[in-house]
Amino acid sequence: MASRELECALEAARAAAEIATRLYRSNLAVRIKEDRTPVTEADVQCERAIRAVLEAQFPGYGFYGEETGQRAMDAEHVWLVDPIDGTKSFVRDTPFFSTQIALRRAGKLVLGVSSAPAYGELAWAEQGGGAFLNGEPVRVSSIGALSEAILSTGNLKTLAASTVGWRRFGTLVGRISRLRGYGDFVHYHLLARGALDVVIESDVNILDIAALSVIVTEAGGRFTALDGSEVDLDTTTVLAANATLHAPVLAAMRE
Repeated sequence: MASRELECALEAARAAAEIATRLYRSNLAVRIKEDRTPVTEADVQCERAIRAVLEAQFPGYGFYGEETGQRAMDAEHVWLVDPIDGTKSFVRDTPFFSTQIALRRAGKLVLGVSSAPAYGELAWAEQGGGAFLNGEPVRVSSIGALSEAILSTGNLKTLAASTVGWRRFGTLVGRISRLRGYGDFVHYHLLARGALDVVIESDVNILDIAALSVIVTEAGGRFTALDGSEVDLDTTTVLAANATLHAPVLAAMRE
């Protein structure tokens, strides 16, 4: 049975989906923030709607949002929200954007909702309850050999700028079956349902991946930073894989 927190997060995601769907492909004005990332009125409206739902039901929880900032980050419970992850896709009229809502309890990510209305997918999970995609339980693949694995990548600028890291990545690519670059929420949904086996990224924000880390983990996968450390607020890289392949991929990126 879903917790009150998960039910609330799903309600907030549905509220954001209504706004995003209405404003998608409406030629919205784009503003560039100080961190050089784009933002639209859809981002702001979606986050306000999400925040209103979450704070109405859990007023004592902290909040960390991409657009409206941080509140009570030292609280035991903190919501992490990216109202439209993939704004660049959103403004270019491609469906690879999503709403990401996660809950961090006592320093640990315990709940995640990933809503992609234009793509037609809604994924969610909470600690100990398994992972679901469009209402059906999902599980990572059982592929155990790198030679049979499908690897998806995204946001590799920092990795590409590292001579050693890029060489290790190139060697790894030579050992796998297929390389793809689905990016954003898409490859994590695919990983969680067993349609690919490994995801590597080197330039992310915790708000991009917090919810997805819970979903992949509850689907039976391993989700860490690229150096193998656990995901936390300062995480900027990802190595996510099924439980069998995570260790050999990590070793290959360390060799």
